[in-house]
Amino acid sequence: MSARITVVVSQGQSLNPTKRGLEEEIVAGLLGEPGVDVTVIPHLYDLQADGTGVLCLQGITGDIVILSWLFPRASRWVLNRHGIYGHEGATLFVEDDEDDEDESDSQELEEEASDEQTKQRVLETRTVPDRRIFCLDLRVRPAAQDYIDEVKRIVGEARTSVVELTSWIGGTPRPEQMERYLNSSAEVPGKPADAADPASAAMRVEDETVRRWYPVIDFSRCTNCMECIDFCLFGVYGVDNLDTILVEQPDNCRKGCPACSRVCPENAIIFPQHKTPAIAGSAEAVGGLKIDLSKLFGQPDADPMQVAVQERDEQLTLVGREAVGTSTGIPRRQTGKTNAERNALDDLIEEVDSLDL
Repeated sequence: MSARITVVVSQGQSLNPTKRGLEEEIVAGLLGEPGVDVTVIPHLYDLQADGTGVLCLQGITGDIVILSWLFPRASRWVLNRHGIYGHEGATLFVEDDEDDEDESDSQELEEEASDEQTKQRVLETRTVPDRRIFCLDLRVRPAAQDYIDEVKRIVGEARTSVVELTSWIGGTPRPEQMERYLNSSAEVPGKPADAADPASAAMRVEDETVRRWYPVIDFSRCTNCMECIDFCLFGVYGVDNLDTILVEQPDNCRKGCPACSRVCPENAIIFPQHKTPAIAGSAEAVGGLKIDLSKLFGQPDADPMQVAVQERDEQLTLVGREAVGTSTGIPRRQTGKTNAERNALDDLIEEVDSLDL
């Protein structure tokens, strides 16, 4: 018995020699590594739902380490939209722009965190398979050895976990038993690696892809409020048979438009290719707490809702449709917002509005 982990290297969208060199060096460094199967696929974000790359990923049943040119949060939820689920695996890699928390704001942050915990997230209603998915951003470190070492660390921890859970006949295993277990997938002396363990050779998935642009939903943050489906007028969003929001027609999305991500009150919508880290899936930008969207999206002097409306109108005009401004799909929380407390009149008005007379 051996604890095997599949390492998936997602290639960059360009043929940049530096990127390709890093990818190939990582693959070469992991070939023949005990307990590791290596698979190379085209860029994760560009894969089609019915393509060879997705079918390959869906066929992996154990733990996965995926290395891609995306934020880890984006990678995880791109996999999720293709039905590839698992618990988030902890890694030692962190984003470089992580800042220390200001102690003066700690009490406020704790109160916000408490408010966040009262909301039910879509992920909480789902059953997650008993496996882990580790996502590493290939932009974080320039040296292939750093990624190779991290994969080895993950594999080592996985083996330790399996050994602790294994029922050994007669109790604690003898040293020679443990040695044989830990080296069960090592190379056979005198034979090439692929002869000793065919799975150790990297499998390369050939799949024709084009650059895509579509939103990905982070269901660990999504509360199924449906504000995105109300706002988007291009038919991108839909609901499943449980009335849960989903990206139903991803290729209906207008390239370069991230408007719905600005509307989402939980920052649950990711556009992995956007230049702004918060929209592209940076975990540090989210922090798990309430956020100032105007600062988060790189426009501190602009109302994010107004920016979203403008972006949507531009896209509507480009396809020959009429701009709608704030007349359609604008959440009530964003219009005429004040700090005044609700009263009975507010409740009555909301009830009348809900009648849709």
